[in-house]
Amino acid sequence: MITLPPGTIKRIHVNQHNIRHNGKTGDRREPLTVKTSRGNFVGHDVVVDGPSRVVYSPDNPLSCGAKVWVETTSEVTVK
Repeated sequence: MITLPPGTIKRIHVNQHNIRHNGKTGDRREPLTVKTSRGNFVGHDVVVDGPSRVVYSPDNPLSCGAKVWVETTSEVTVK
């Protein structure tokens, strides 16, 4: 478990490739990714402690290809 402090932008998205892989193989790869300027943090559970917004940006996706994500500057805990 890691807690990311408030202040920096955090973008949370669902990794569809890991979900598909888990469905086919029975594995339990982490399907959630929190991207920050400090790096990427993956987990099965993400808690946002404060305001956030859901972004749909099909014309300007994240570098990983995500077109929908949750964005916040609040504290985030990744488990």
